[in-house]
Amino acid sequence: MSALVAPFSMPFMGRAIAELLLLAAVCGPVSVLVFLRRLAFVADALTHTVFPGVVIGFLVAGWTGITGGALVAALLTAAALTLLSRWGQLSDDTTVAVLLTAMFSFGVVLVSRQHSYTSDLTAFLFGRLLTVTPAQLAQTAALAAIVLAGLAVAARPLILRSFDPVAAATAGYRLTALDLGLNTAVALVVVAAVQAVGTILVIALLIVPAATARLLTDRIAAMAVIATAVTALAAYLGLLASWTASVRYGVRLTSASAVVLTLVAYYLLALPAGHLRRRPPGSDEAVSP
Repeated sequence: MSALVAPFSMPFMGRAIAELLLLAAVCGPVSVLVFLRRLAFVADALTHTVFPGVVIGFLVAGWTGITGGALVAALLTAAALTLLSRWGQLSDDTTVAVLLTAMFSFGVVLVSRQHSYTSDLTAFLFGRLLTVTPAQLAQTAALAAIVLAGLAVAARPLILRSFDPVAAATAGYRLTALDLGLNTAVALVVVAAVQAVGTILVIALLIVPAATARLLTDRIAAMAVIATAVTALAAYLGLLASWTASVRYGVRLTSASAVVLTLVAYYLLALPAGHLRRRPPGSDEAVSP
């Protein structure tokens, strides 16, 4: 038992697991809404379009400026995605692709001008989970609280919007406001996670938990609980695997990558259960409130 607990007595490991548990609490329910709205590509775009904000924040104020830069870029992207998707002349996926490639390329141009190009780019893309500070934990907790409070207020209309946008509009809800709210929630999750797991690996936290939960249940509330639990367990086992591989066996295994691989392993393990629960064609998306 001590081997399962002892690594987390180290301060940096304790902060890392605390950061991931905070992210699990917010990524669980948000990932379910992303799944219901089929916004995997949008979530992926948001994780990449914050990249120039991350770089600019770093250039202005070092690592302490990353959160502020990412927050500005994420909120601007959420607003741009909402407006262009609702009123643009292009399809949603085309709009997302244009923003993703333009913003990410701009970030690469910025970071390529630095002397430490390779190390900086690696840190921005894959995070620095084991160097999480108490200040970063406080920032993550604040952002998670904001997102969860927003979901508590808007969960019902967001779910209605996911299943029947016409009914949501008829009920008096503004679809643009709901879309902006969900995009903003995803953006804030990206900002909360970007320093810990990087701009690339954060997409796994927004997609895989809900996909795994969907294989096990049809009910939205249960999906949110399972997605949160799966993320939390993957955080613990992934960090433990990284520690064991690096310290005990001398095999370099990055923490964030280990967590993501553990999440994917859970998804693969849940596939047989999903197969057994398979329904006739046309009913596989019948998720219940």
